[in-house]
Amino acid sequence: MTAPISLNAGGSLYDRIGPDALAALVTRFYAHVAQEPQLTPIFPDDLTVTAEKQLAFLTGFLGGPPLYHERYGHPRLRARHLPFEITPARARAWLACMNAALRETPQIGADDARELYAALSRVAVHMVNTGEGPAS
Repeated sequence: MTAPISLNAGGSLYDRIGPDALAALVTRFYAHVAQEPQLTPIFPDDLTVTAEKQLAFLTGFLGGPPLYHERYGHPRLRARHLPFEITPARARAWLACMNAALRETPQIGADDARELYAALSRVAVHMVNTGEGPAS
């Protein structure tokens, strides 16, 4: 789940979106996460470091420089998220926050937004580590 998504004629998704739009997306995304009751129990109150790590991860995931690998080592996404109850409902809430942020980031075109959302949808499903329960 950490290999960059594939190239197309326009280059990597990172090349097409660009670092500024990606940073804007991450900022908008975490503004939504901070307000999402499904997600606030598993995120820190201060999302600054979390957003920095997400931006570094997405940069490499989308085909840009491997910032996350350089700073933190292999992402090991599922292992790093195991301490947190990630239910299907929380995965859906996470994706809803990302979808809202994508819609609010005009620098990201519709085709690129769909491609990124599809890739992150696969990641979100992979991160689910517990069934629905009291947290959902």
